[in-house]
Amino acid sequence: MVDGPDAPVRVAVVGTGLIGGSVLLRLHAAGLDVTGWDPDETTRRQARSTGVPTAERLVDAVTDRDVVFLGGPLPTLPATLVEVAAATSEDCLLTDVGSTKAELAAFAGSRGLTHRFVPGHPMAGTDRAGLGAALPELFAGAAWVLCPAPDGLAAFRRLAALVTEVFAARVVPMAADQHDAVVALASHVPHLLAGALAGAAERSPLRDAVLTLAAGSFRDGSRVAGTPPQRTANMLRGNRDEVLAALAEVTAFLDELAGALRAGDADALTARYAEAGDARAALAGRSYHEQLRSFPAGGERTDEVSWLCGVGAAGGHLSGCRVDAGTVSYTAHLPYPG
Repeated sequence: MVDGPDAPVRVAVVGTGLIGGSVLLRLHAAGLDVTGWDPDETTRRQARSTGVPTAERLVDAVTDRDVVFLGGPLPTLPATLVEVAAATSEDCLLTDVGSTKAELAAFAGSRGLTHRFVPGHPMAGTDRAGLGAALPELFAGAAWVLCPAPDGLAAFRRLAALVTEVFAARVVPMAADQHDAVVALASHVPHLLAGALAGAAERSPLRDAVLTLAAGSFRDGSRVAGTPPQRTANMLRGNRDEVLAALAEVTAFLDELAGALRAGDADALTARYAEAGDARAALAGRSYHEQLRSFPAGGERTDEVSWLCGVGAAGGHLSGCRVDAGTVSYTAHLPYPG
């Protein structure tokens, strides 16, 4: 496996809700030595009832582990990172699965942890919560953002290999601040729009009739409004500035649509929807070309980080990472222009 057949990876998952629980179940299904921990006793019992080892104390879950995944609500992650770092050795790789990255990355830097903490964000989920909603196959084919740092490349390489090999996910290397700007439009603003649509329906005097006639467009457009409210609030507050900036872009486009509608301008309406349709079509039918790139494992770190972040910024991803004979080799996939 990632560390070779004679050195199986020992993993812990701290916080086993929907995302952390799905990480835990996948690692267990893959046959890795994995232990979970959650602050909720009922959740720990639920995990054990499925045959997944779970510790009663956080320190017992993470001691002598090679990799620790940190889950749980966004506001708790800094304190959890400090606690887990203190309970693990210097060569233990730490990562998280939170939906915002810049603030936690900066916190890790202030604590001198960037050499072994790799900020991460698997772009997968459902509108349900908790371990009962977790799925071991949740991440197959999903984008999984990892944020490389010059002094943390060894940790990044190990984690990239683990994510691609065990979870069958697409690793998207990206700078933490750029991640937050991108997910503001790709994920966080859609939560605002879904909440606004569903909230307007809830307040409508025709609420029951609206819900009776609600078909695919309403159901798809409001789906993430069913996400637990506290989780959504934490996510939006954790990326407030970027979300507000992205919302301004969406509002500007919406104003163009509304203006065309008020004016009865069919050509302008058609043009704006054709423009929007291009993005939707690209989402459904993107094609990629493969690029192989190698670096000296002990070479200039900024060059490697720059190339990695460039892959993510261009809309690409990694499907493999291998270190062999002093060389690190990546298999990247970049979208064709257009």
